[in-house]
Amino acid sequence: MTVESTAARSKPRRSGTGGKRATKKSASAQTDAGSTTAASTANGTTAANGASGKQSPARKTAKPAKTAKPAKAAASGPARKTAKPAKTAKASATRKPATKTGSSRKASSTAQQAESGPELVQLLTPEGERVEHPDYSIDLSAEELRGLYRDMVLTRRFDAEATSLQRQGELGLWASLLGQEAAQIGSGRALRDDDYVFPTYREHGVAWCRGVDPTKLLGMFRGVNNGGWDPASNNFHLYTIVIGSQVLHATGYGMGINLDGSDSAVIAYFGDGASSQGDVAEAFTFSAVYNAPVVFFCQNNQWAISEPAERQSRVPIYQRASGFGFPGVRVDGNDVLACLAVTRAAVERARSGQGPMLVEAFTYRMGAHTTSDDPTRYRRDEERAEWEAKDPIARLRAYLERDGLADPEFFEALEEESEAMGKHVRESIRTMPDPDTMAIFENVYADGHALVDEERAQFAEYLASFAESAESEEGAR
Repeated sequence: MTVESTAARSKPRRSGTGGKRATKKSASAQTDAGSTTAASTANGTTAANGASGKQSPARKTAKPAKTAKPAKAAASGPARKTAKPAKTAKASATRKPATKTGSSRKASSTAQQAESGPELVQLLTPEGERVEHPDYSIDLSAEELRGLYRDMVLTRRFDAEATSLQRQGELGLWASLLGQEAAQIGSGRALRDDDYVFPTYREHGVAWCRGVDPTKLLGMFRGVNNGGWDPASNNFHLYTIVIGSQVLHATGYGMGINLDGSDSAVIAYFGDGASSQGDVAEAFTFSAVYNAPVVFFCQNNQWAISEPAERQSRVPIYQRASGFGFPGVRVDGNDVLACLAVTRAAVERARSGQGPMLVEAFTYRMGAHTTSDDPTRYRRDEERAEWEAKDPIARLRAYLERDGLADPEFFEALEEESEAMGKHVRESIRTMPDPDTMAIFENVYADGHALVDEERAQFAEYLASFAESAESEEGAR
């Protein structure tokens, strides 16, 4: 599998981030990235165009930086048109607070779709037709395309099985990824083994790409562990329930990579709702200042539980990156090929010492936020129907069938594999052992602690009292 990217490779990153030379280089990279983003926005193109390999970022962005000050007066072209709808949408929301009515939900959907605009990176249309993009291109074999399709199908089947198991009382909660398979599989397959992933609690597809046993993802939601896998084994961190905190963790890890002199990269996943968290803003600041090799991957599924994305930001999320001094790009999150190409380019950019980048995958959450949520209370059925027509799996299948890249036997075999996976997941969850009750006292301190030892003894005595009580009741009978 080969990917053509316009991301320019600079000299290998120096070990460490201290010193005048490193600081100067970081500051230059930030200025260049910010200028590039501003220029790209004004031209109606992606903010990542500054990563073009045709000329160095410094030469390309130096001129826009000088003219950035009078930009307001000169914004008679696309820039003014882009800014005006954003103000209108915000003003409308201010004059008339959003309610649970159909009209407000329709306005939210319309505003978000309008934002997708010509800057959306797309390589596969919703009808399954292959198209080209001037800044991102990818060349995959038929086998690799079938592999991406298999990844998405099996990930969706696992997700559906987990949702059913929760409804049957086998799991306490489940966060579905339905509709976001392309964003996760495309970005997940863009990574190297030595790259490190910081997920939220919904990255089941990325976990699949990292080789994590799907059944191990269920342990935390069943309440038998705090994460059933070793993060060091797959470079895939434990799921993070706290909204946005993993983005800071990723930035710190990336700063450590710089100090080690490694050429690996970090990717942090978060949603449009988490983009409003202070942790995310702090992560953007630190990653830019320290030129950390981090790709911030935002899956904008347009609904943060019950609030539309337009109520959290006056501009598209990817444009926020320019304020922090690094580029951002919006990609069709239902296009697995585009997600693969853009993420791979962003990761290569980070590896080459050019610092962070923000990727906004414009997608849609087909199901509920979690199984405790009821999306029918705040979303229209018509809105979901519109996005079902853009289903990421259906569009790739259409492409495979139209171009003769997969035969009926492939789809039949995959259906059988999918059924086998569902059976395996059901059997695994129902035979999952309960945890050792006393295990909570292990690994609290590396060398033990007198207070922990005392608490352990007290808890053991407490548990033993239940057994004694049961024996007494049995004897009384």
